[in-house]
Amino acid sequence: MQSPKIILLALFFFASSCASAQINKLLKDVTSGQMSLSQDEVAAGLKEALEQGIVKGTDLASKTDGYFKNDLIKILLPEDAQKVEKTLRQMGLGGEVDRALLAINRGAERAAVEAKPIFVNAIKQMNIQDALAILKGEPTAATDFLKRTTNAQLVELFKPKIQASLDEVGATKYYGDLASTYNKIPLTRQKIDPDLNAYVTQKAIDGLFVLIAEEEKNIRENPLGRTTDLMKKVFAQQD
Repeated sequence: MQSPKIILLALFFFASSCASAQINKLLKDVTSGQMSLSQDEVAAGLKEALEQGIVKGTDLASKTDGYFKNDLIKILLPEDAQKVEKTLRQMGLGGEVDRALLAINRGAERAAVEAKPIFVNAIKQMNIQDALAILKGEPTAATDFLKRTTNAQLVELFKPKIQASLDEVGATKYYGDLASTYNKIPLTRQKIDPDLNAYVTQKAIDGLFVLIAEEEKNIRENPLGRTTDLMKKVFAQQD
């Protein structure tokens, strides 16, 4: 049977070892700025990251050629028009096709800046449980959450802004004329829907989500992409 002194000595060294490990972890956290955060701070940090992504994404998209010359988000003709685009060009309507395509993207670019406050307001729906799950999630978990929970609301709020923008740049007229010309061809079985609003609204929003997701990945993977102290602390937890 082991001596009580030996047992006590063993317990002392075990306790000392545990205490040392805890102290070392604490020192590491202090020196690296990774002190534990409250759940409210985690949620606030993730909201800051999303806001940063929203601001950068909408600023990029709203520039001239922000959609048109970005292959990630460029808006193509609606599907029914794409199916007959070759025919339209063969009919000598290539210029009209190109003009409509450019005008559609210009409309999205002009409207993109209007999406910023809509997106920022939407992230207020995120609660603490959502934030904790997002922090441990995929590289675009925050953007995916935003898309999943706000897309329908964004579509309804963004639609009138897209319509006004499409009208302003002439996209409604150019595409309407193109569709009307094609639809008048005798024996044409597949008609082109001249209404652009719903299509461009969703495509414009999808493009903004792509840009927001790119910025989220940058924040997660690149410490230099974290522009606030709280963001740095929150995402340091996942590094």
